[in-house]
Amino acid sequence: MLGQVIALVVLVLGTAALGVWWSARQGAVRAPRATPVGIDWASSGIVLADRVTFVQFSAEVCAACRSTSRVLGGLTGQEPDVAHREVLVDDHLDLVRTLGVLRTPTVLVVDGGGREVARMSGVVSDTQARQALSRVPAAVAELDGEGQS
Repeated sequence: MLGQVIALVVLVLGTAALGVWWSARQGAVRAPRATPVGIDWASSGIVLADRVTFVQFSAEVCAACRSTSRVLGGLTGQEPDVAHREVLVDDHLDLVRTLGVLRTPTVLVVDGGGREVARMSGVVSDTQARQALSRVPAAVAELDGEGQS
């Protein structure tokens, strides 16, 4: 009996810890993955803005995708030279594989040159989207500096 109670307590605590960890990852701004250089966004029907584009990978039946789309759409309406492009994963499996998109929604923050500078997965809040947007100028300067050796 005591062993069952201990097992139950361990299971409940483990589940709670997993839930806290999962919640903390939702929409968190992360560094970009190492992706191939020179992705032709235009050939995939994705027109990039001059400064930054939020490229959101979504699925048709994804409530979190709709919520993220509303947040990013509202933000791009307030910021100059910032765009939001929503891409259905079923229609762009080549990009999904190339970019390592593992879940929806996944939002790539892409600079005007087509380079991924940040990535977010899960429901994105306005605060998280603004945090990702604030990383763009610094990331662009770092990436430009790499080529000037």
